[in-house]
Amino acid sequence: MSKPTLSAVGGKDVPETKDAREFYKRLEADVLARTIWGEARGEGLEGMRAVANVILNRVKIAELKNGFWWGSNIIQVCQKPYQFSCWNRSDPNFKKLQAVDEADIYFASALRIARRILINQLDDNTSGATHYHAKSISPYWSRGEEPCAHIGSHTFYKLVGG
Repeated sequence: MSKPTLSAVGGKDVPETKDAREFYKRLEADVLARTIWGEARGEGLEGMRAVANVILNRVKIAELKNGFWWGSNIIQVCQKPYQFSCWNRSDPNFKKLQAVDEADIYFASALRIARRILINQLDDNTSGATHYHAKSISPYWSRGEEPCAHIGSHTFYKLVGG
């Protein structure tokens, strides 16, 4: 007899319930909103939406390829080390990210964007971007690459196809 495993959602011995699915959807929206807020709260609604689209574009590619190094779902993609700096423990935004709530107008906006994008109510304003950076820097991975969008103070690239 195998030892049971403890799992919030999706464990082999834990049947998925409507409550578990709803909990996961709320968690997914929360993590997405925190990433949007941490990465683009000063970028306005279009810039925040663009960051959300990068995350969803990465998830779509992972789904097409049956997994990808940056993760296979929204939570994995957002929290992959060194992909979205706001989740890095050394980043000054990390503690702020954990404490923010809907009393912050920018987080409330990020949460609305996350919820809308998760039900496919927002188009991709990045033309399929999988990466971005602030215009003030030039990361090594962007050298020689053609941007697919410029939104606010960020430059977007589609570096991986689906």
